[in-house]
Amino acid sequence: MAKRIITVDDAPIIRLMIKDVLIECGKYDVVAECSNGREAVEKYKELRPDLVTMDIIMPEMDGIKALEEILKFDPSAKVVMVTAIDQRESLMKAIRLGATDYIVKPFEADRVMSAVQKAFGESPETAP
Repeated sequence: MAKRIITVDDAPIIRLMIKDVLIECGKYDVVAECSNGREAVEKYKELRPDLVTMDIIMPEMDGIKALEEILKFDPSAKVVMVTAIDQRESLMKAIRLGATDYIVKPFEADRVMSAVQKAFGESPETAP
């Protein structure tokens, strides 16, 4: 059964790029896309996905606050942060709070796969 993933980013093109990488692999289903942290928390509670990819800078609720809320709801949640290169301080805070891994924009498909596989404890050799 495919792992269920929610992608969260205020830029639709970033959500689409991540979704395409994950679907192409054949082992993952993107079950929801959210444009801000508030939506992400609501969708997480509703869908209980296996993983969330979470942008840090977003309107309404940023990724750090959404990460905190999701981990408060489900301490075992797997969240991979997506960040711009200049957001190092926020990224370090996310890692300290419990983010599983991170992806730096602009990203390559293999980095997305590496972060997701790491979150699931899969070895890179299992990638198609």
